[in-house]
Amino acid sequence: MTDRTNFRTPKRGDVMVDEIKRWIAERRVAPGDKLPKENELQELFGVSKGTAREALKSLEVQGLVKVSTGPTGGATVGEVPLERAFQLLQNYLFFQKLDVAQIYAVRRILEPELAAGALPYLTEDDFAALERSIETCAPAPVSKSHALEQRQEDLYFHDILAARNPNTLLRFFCEVINHLLRHTLTMVEHPEHAGHRHLGDTNVAAHRRLLDAARQGDADEVRRLMLEHVDETGRLIAEMSATVRQRFVTDQDTQPRFVPERKKP
Repeated sequence: MTDRTNFRTPKRGDVMVDEIKRWIAERRVAPGDKLPKENELQELFGVSKGTAREALKSLEVQGLVKVSTGPTGGATVGEVPLERAFQLLQNYLFFQKLDVAQIYAVRRILEPELAAGALPYLTEDDFAALERSIETCAPAPVSKSHALEQRQEDLYFHDILAARNPNTLLRFFCEVINHLLRHTLTMVEHPEHAGHRHLGDTNVAAHRRLLDAARQGDADEVRRLMLEHVDETGRLIAEMSATVRQRFVTDQDTQPRFVPERKKP
């Protein structure tokens, strides 16, 4: 006798979500293009108004469409933002045993290649942004919030480099790691603790060396310096008894910070 316990009839809304995705792919619809009106979608896929709305809401939650109301409203195809992808990934990681050592073991493999690959695409505006990031982290913190802002700025330095790397997959993995460190890493010591100051000074010095090598276009040196930087930072963070919090990341947590637009390779 066949065991049917793992089989279920998919909801019509879920089926329509898949059909709309297939429709978008087959027609090579681009971000910013509008989907057919709601009543047109009903006719196109032979579904009720409720099913059409359920499908559009699901696609909106996934970040694939943006739905607006009014006479000129409707569903517009959108590029899934990194923040939404990170939230979904974090849902998976919530039930996994993830620690700081694992994050830095992956970071030391990826980050040197990310930085070296970004060099040909860095502009003078990028170099200025990297310099500003360093200057933001250089002063001694005057408060707990100031110290936390500086640690976030340390990661923004890496975000700028990531935005310029043309390798989509490498860039994505490195940006996800930055998000993990930004939103889930906690340390026992207070931000005013000497360990934080030492970490900040170490990061500033490493970022200055990286910026100098990047200005010279020396990919091998950037690769070497980034590996050294990641190893040193990982060691210092481990000494500060850092842990990865098991938590769900909310929309408020992932408000995107401006990074330079990616240049087409």
